[in-house]
Amino acid sequence: MKENIDQKVVKGFGVEWTTFNQSALSDVELENMFNGYFSIFPWNKLPVNATGFDLGCGSGRWDGFVAKRIGAEGKLYCIDPAPAALSVAKQNVMNSNVEFICAGVDSIPFEDNSMDFGFSLGVLHHVPDTQQGIIECVKKLKHGAPFLLYLYYAFDNRPRWFRMLWKCSDFLRKIISRLPHVFKYLLSLMIAGTIYLPLARFSRWMERRGKNVKNYPLSSYKNNSFYTMRTDSYDRFCTRLEQRFTKIEMQQMMQKAGLSSIIFQEEYAFWCAVGYKI
Repeated sequence: MKENIDQKVVKGFGVEWTTFNQSALSDVELENMFNGYFSIFPWNKLPVNATGFDLGCGSGRWDGFVAKRIGAEGKLYCIDPAPAALSVAKQNVMNSNVEFICAGVDSIPFEDNSMDFGFSLGVLHHVPDTQQGIIECVKKLKHGAPFLLYLYYAFDNRPRWFRMLWKCSDFLRKIISRLPHVFKYLLSLMIAGTIYLPLARFSRWMERRGKNVKNYPLSSYKNNSFYTMRTDSYDRFCTRLEQRFTKIEMQQMMQKAGLSSIIFQEEYAFWCAVGYKI
């Protein structure tokens, strides 16, 4: 069976999290981002001392918050196939109830039906078979356990001109992502400074004047730091494998994996949803 992983992508994320280890990110901004993703997560439905996993933990930037919420007697497994990323995560997450595992989505080292919860944010659109990746995650959950998933959206809630802009950016990504690291870093930094920053701050300026900026390009970054923009510019333009899904496609994939009662986050990241294992 072919491995559901792209080793060049794995290596690239190891470089990304070593370059942007999130140490310069303020606690306030980090927590605001965490709350955005996890606003639909059913913390109150988890059992006491819950055990769960983060598939594709990267720098571990969400895991300290999760570890606190499940209590000292709970357990969180941070899984990532990139040793370099795990090294960064270990520096960022010092909670005693967290354990780090180097593994890919098709080699998660748990018994099926053993986990109380799981989440994977911004990861499974970077594996060759996203559907199979979701299935492998859901296998590890107990019946009724929640799974939080964030996948890149296909701009299905945006106007046509917005999608055309993305196609232009994706053309650039396919070129930039194949360059040596030093050129990728410099180009992504230039994009962050000349495109992300001015458009984001323009959105913030317009919003303060009463305008609806929902469809403004990069308006989601209007209150973010330049450090976050640099990180996401690198992530966006320097990753070789990227897939995008409509809301309907994501819901269908989650259902096929064995999740029900699916709820989507409609205000923050598209698409972010939680479902429960049947």
